[in-house]
Amino acid sequence: MMHTKLSPMASLFLFIFLASLTVGSAGDQNPLTQKSYLIRYWNKQTGNSHTKPVFLLSKASPLSAVESASFSKLASTHNHNALSSRFSAFCASANLLCFPDSSLPIHTDAYLQDTNASPRNTQYPVKDFLVSGQPAQSASQYAFKCKSELRVFHAGDNSTMETMIVETLSDCEKAPSLGETKRCVGSAEDMIDFAISVLGRNVAVRTTKNVNGSEQSTMIGSVKGINGGKVMQQSMTCHQRLYPYLVYTCHSVPKVRVYEAEILDPNSKAKINHGVAICHMNTSSWDPNHRAFLELGSSPGRIEVCHWIFENDLTWTVAD
Repeated sequence: MMHTKLSPMASLFLFIFLASLTVGSAGDQNPLTQKSYLIRYWNKQTGNSHTKPVFLLSKASPLSAVESASFSKLASTHNHNALSSRFSAFCASANLLCFPDSSLPIHTDAYLQDTNASPRNTQYPVKDFLVSGQPAQSASQYAFKCKSELRVFHAGDNSTMETMIVETLSDCEKAPSLGETKRCVGSAEDMIDFAISVLGRNVAVRTTKNVNGSEQSTMIGSVKGINGGKVMQQSMTCHQRLYPYLVYTCHSVPKVRVYEAEILDPNSKAKINHGVAICHMNTSSWDPNHRAFLELGSSPGRIEVCHWIFENDLTWTVAD
């Protein structure tokens, strides 16, 4: 039997097409949407009746089976000129970041600076997961994946896109810290599976609602402690990375308190945001040069460190 090797772009579109067919086969009121499949996946995997994770569900790929089939057919012709001419349309339809602005701050640290003043506006470009069920990549696969992704997304040498992809995949390849469990995920399903592996099936996920009040004076209204404000032995936090489609670095976070708080305008006292904050109760193993210690004039193990969960980031806990 003769086997035809697909180009990276053809393989990408074919994978999206097959994923969409899987979505369509399950059948519900909107059987051909990635979001409807994700809702069913959440219900099946968690088995709980808690409020659905609105933010996570909103990031499901907007591609329909028809759109995926159209691009898959185009890719299978191996007509690279035709494929290139449709690349912009594909990126727009799938809500991907295929043409990053060269002025975009692409280095990881620019998006990971905690602040206690107010939820920080990370200014991430809006984008979604590429497909449902994107498998996790092991460290040994990243070198190949990096080359493939650079070709697929037309990343030229020393371009903003190349730097963005290389930095994110390099971060994913880093070994976890002592006692930490870490995984990079490229789909909501993979994130759900990882959270369950760390916390069990009865999970809840939270994020700060928006960026209102970001980096300005605000007032804190009512505060609710998750799990009654008690210290939780384990939680999981997922940080969004800059990439053409949604990729998160998720890691286990031991001994924390998690809070939800109303964020108010200090003048009108009107509610402008609903924030989520996390307090790390044991910092003894942290890097002495961590920004929190430098700003607060302290050192590992001497203080607790609390910070907001950014709008684009997620914190997972055992459900109340």
